[in-house]
Amino acid sequence: MRVPAVIDIEASGFGKGSYPVEVGYVLPDGRRYCTLIRPQPEWTHWDAAAERLHRIPLSVLRTRGRAPAEVCARLDADLGGRTVYSDAWSHDLSWLHRLYDAAGSTPAFRLESVRALLDETELSAWHPAREAVMRDLRGERHRASVDALAVQRALCRLKGLSVPEAAA
Repeated sequence: MRVPAVIDIEASGFGKGSYPVEVGYVLPDGRRYCTLIRPQPEWTHWDAAAERLHRIPLSVLRTRGRAPAEVCARLDADLGGRTVYSDAWSHDLSWLHRLYDAAGSTPAFRLESVRALLDETELSAWHPAREAVMRDLRGERHRASVDALAVQRALCRLKGLSVPEAAA
């Protein structure tokens, strides 16, 4: 197995009406990217509990967020043709579709659950491995790309793969 590309999406909340506020990913070579997403006028759901978790105020998204079309173009440029993995597949897939719908396009990559990479033994060790990596990364800011990096490193630990140089 080779080191996978991993994506993470922070959102305005959970459930119906929630939307992506930040997307981050880490490539197999360890390079990372993270960006804020400007909410669209029809994206109105905002959960204060979600904001406390990701620490991104709505006002910052409105002033510093990138347009969905710009974000999607970058995702497609870096991730196009790949299978990209997520540890929260059902949520991230929903938010990814919301982002691409706003951009009027479809992803040039395939999103898959990290569970598809894990056997039964690895699956039972998944949460402790991810928690250990998060402790290792405790000095990093909570960002979508850091969450993606934690998932990638936990996968590397479980699969006995070397951590990519750019991420080390």
